[in-house]
Amino acid sequence: MTAGFWDARAEGFDDEPDHGLRDGRVRDAWAAVLLPLPPKPGSAVADLGCGTGSLAVLLAAAGHEVSGLDFAPRMVEAAAAKASAAGVRVALTTGDAASPPYAEASFDVVLARHVLWALPDPAAAVGRWVRLLRPDGVLVLVEGRWSTGSGLTADETRDLVLRVRDEAVVTSLDDEALWGRPIDDERYLVLSRR
Repeated sequence: MTAGFWDARAEGFDDEPDHGLRDGRVRDAWAAVLLPLPPKPGSAVADLGCGTGSLAVLLAAAGHEVSGLDFAPRMVEAAAAKASAAGVRVALTTGDAASPPYAEASFDVVLARHVLWALPDPAAAVGRWVRLLRPDGVLVLVEGRWSTGSGLTADETRDLVLRVRDEAVVTSLDDEALWGRPIDDERYLVLSRR
């Protein structure tokens, strides 16, 4: 998928409850999942494939130093507007999540939501992402195998992480509060602390 593909979807992207986090119940559900994960207050967080910045803003509002990256310029523009409206700072960059332009060992958390499945070489991307982490850093991947047949299974994603890390804990994300509706496909989080 190209930047143009995602640029064309930027305007309506937040209409999905889990994308825009406009519904307080959905936003609170994502906060409950993500906010306990950074290893310390004020963690440096990379949100790779940040889209319109909903999770980046959520984490920045909780006091973390967030860098958001997306290869679709209109998504980055929307993220900048969202951060400004929320009164938080998110360092936003247009770039490729598969090869982020950040220094190694510069983040406490690397987060990617619904990105890995769309990359041409997911294994190489996970290897690069892990190198961005500081020694006590946390890798957080939110992925799924959707009813359309697209995506990665939890086993596939866990196996990709275990090639480069010692831990990959899978948690099902089947609570409809996260998505704003019931779901009938596989959605999960893979967490790696070491």
